[in-house]
Amino acid sequence: MALRGWFLWVMAALACAAPLGAQSTSAKDLAAGKFLVAGRSLLDPNFMETVVLLVDYEESGVVGLVINRRTRLPISRALSVAEAKGRPEPVYIGGPVEVTGVMALARSSADIQGAKHVFGDVYLIATKTLLDKSLASPIAASAFHVYLGYAGWSGPQLRHEMEVGGWFIIPGDAATVFDGDPGSVWNRLIERTDTRMAMFDRLPYAPIPYAPR
Repeated sequence: MALRGWFLWVMAALACAAPLGAQSTSAKDLAAGKFLVAGRSLLDPNFMETVVLLVDYEESGVVGLVINRRTRLPISRALSVAEAKGRPEPVYIGGPVEVTGVMALARSSADIQGAKHVFGDVYLIATKTLLDKSLASPIAASAFHVYLGYAGWSGPQLRHEMEVGGWFIIPGDAATVFDGDPGSVWNRLIERTDTRMAMFDRLPYAPIPYAPR
């Protein structure tokens, strides 16, 4: 009976944990379309309290965009191209690498020709031609974010950061990428992570009895 009670407790914990997403700390789960959520112990000012969307993952190099560092600088002032003049929405700091470079994420139910599909209905715009075209289009700010700079690692470097507990991996979702309150995204995701960890820390220990045949 005690074993049955333990089993039911575990099943209940798993049922509660399921909505929190497939959280992982294993480097084997790294892939484009995943979020890296900075752990509380990650004190590098470039990445402290950040959420990074991985947009490209290869052994030779990993590229991501920090999605929760919105600035007060409008696109119309950040970019000198004519197509940016009518865009009042703010730019984001995508990471510490090539901070003069510009990329964008767009949400579209249809394929965006020339863009890289990241996951679901989210696309990466990384060429000047496509960026200028997108800036001039009527795409809404709620489905189009512009980033200055990006986050970059080698495959081994990021795996090492995973091994020392720097990041949690969770599946990406478009609602979070284009959240209207990006400043609260990290807090919400790390609290979900803490909840899941605490839930499994409380699992009771119940050795399975050995019954010789």
